[in-house]
Amino acid sequence: MSDKNYTNPATIALHTGWRKDETTNSVTVPIHMTSSYQFDDADHAANLFALGELGNIYTRIMNPTNAVFEERIAALEGGVAALSVASGQSASTIAVQNLARTGDNIVASSHLYGGTYNLFKNVFSDMGIEVRFVDPSDPQNFANATDEKTRAYYGEVLPNPSFEVFPISEVAEIGRPLGIPLILDNTAAPIICKPFEHGAAITVHSTTKYIGGHGTSIGGVIIDGGNFDWEAHPERQPALNTPDPSYNGLVWVDAVKAMGPIAYILKARTTLLRDLGSAMSPFNAFMFIQGLETLNLRMREHSSNGQKVAEFLQSHPMVERVSYPGIATGQPKERAEKYLSGGNGGLQGFEIKGGIEAGKKFINSLEMVYHVANIGDARSLAIHPASTTHSQLNESELLAAGVGPGYVRLSIGIEHIDDIIADIEQALAKAG
Repeated sequence: MSDKNYTNPATIALHTGWRKDETTNSVTVPIHMTSSYQFDDADHAANLFALGELGNIYTRIMNPTNAVFEERIAALEGGVAALSVASGQSASTIAVQNLARTGDNIVASSHLYGGTYNLFKNVFSDMGIEVRFVDPSDPQNFANATDEKTRAYYGEVLPNPSFEVFPISEVAEIGRPLGIPLILDNTAAPIICKPFEHGAAITVHSTTKYIGGHGTSIGGVIIDGGNFDWEAHPERQPALNTPDPSYNGLVWVDAVKAMGPIAYILKARTTLLRDLGSAMSPFNAFMFIQGLETLNLRMREHSSNGQKVAEFLQSHPMVERVSYPGIATGQPKERAEKYLSGGNGGLQGFEIKGGIEAGKKFINSLEMVYHVANIGDARSLAIHPASTTHSQLNESELLAAGVGPGYVRLSIGIEHIDDIIADIEQALAKAG
């Protein structure tokens, strides 16, 4: 294992957490396709189960391949620990359930991916967890929706599909004096945004997207920034400050002090992941390790191509508006410049003239760009959110999320820019 602490993302993605296999000298991280692990003796097993020490028990909880991926992504984000799970939806779910119980609430941005919005609005409601949606353009909305049962704030760095950068430090600063952590979905902005540097406490990713980068594997990850004082407001965070019956009355903030500031992520691993079972396959963890190795380069190319496409669309007569951080004005521009560095990513959206029918014609006329319900692929992708990813939202919810009837979401890939623009241009011509 590598014990060096690298600071540059390009180096972290290739070297953190691994040097070689001590038995075979293999440079590539092995895929540990095993369900279980031999204990040294009865005392060793008992100590692991009692959290007297950390180690492998069962792959549903942890796995050596997954562990390298977790260490590497935590280092990239600037956090202290990470938990890999089966999907991005699992990551969002566990991140909230780790703090909120029946009768509690969180305050969330209304600008969310449609699947997350539905999870929060309907599934969490069935669980007895209320999610209060607010417009993130004014951070004070988070404070206004807060009460004594609010356990967390939640947002997306680059909300899908509005793509106006979330006011990270502004919302984090509202929550911290109250003992309320900010959980941020950073799926759309790995490398180019470091939420922990701006006050976020927890980040989540759908690793299916940019981290994987090639549309091959489903996964998610939760990263603990290690920068939030869970003990400062015990009445606000009872899940970490009161006896947990899952571990014979263990109090998480007290029990793990010797291990470092990992109470949040260790609780998530040893209770929710253990009991719900939404574990990431070691094979998928291996695929995400491969994705991390080129993530820095891909984000650079996604951002370069994304900027050029946005500028092309902005000047096109068939386009009413374009949503992209690199061409934003006013407050959205200020936030993009404050929170994004090294590029603005590959995600953008535009409202095509002619409404829903023109939007469908555009989608159906694409020849190279894929019509796919995904983002962050090396390939360029397009979709019509109102009829697909956000179809479960009503008209007012669609407008609140920034989705118009002719709105098209693009995930710009790493193909040659001339080929990307040529395909978009011919599809716009046919849509008109």
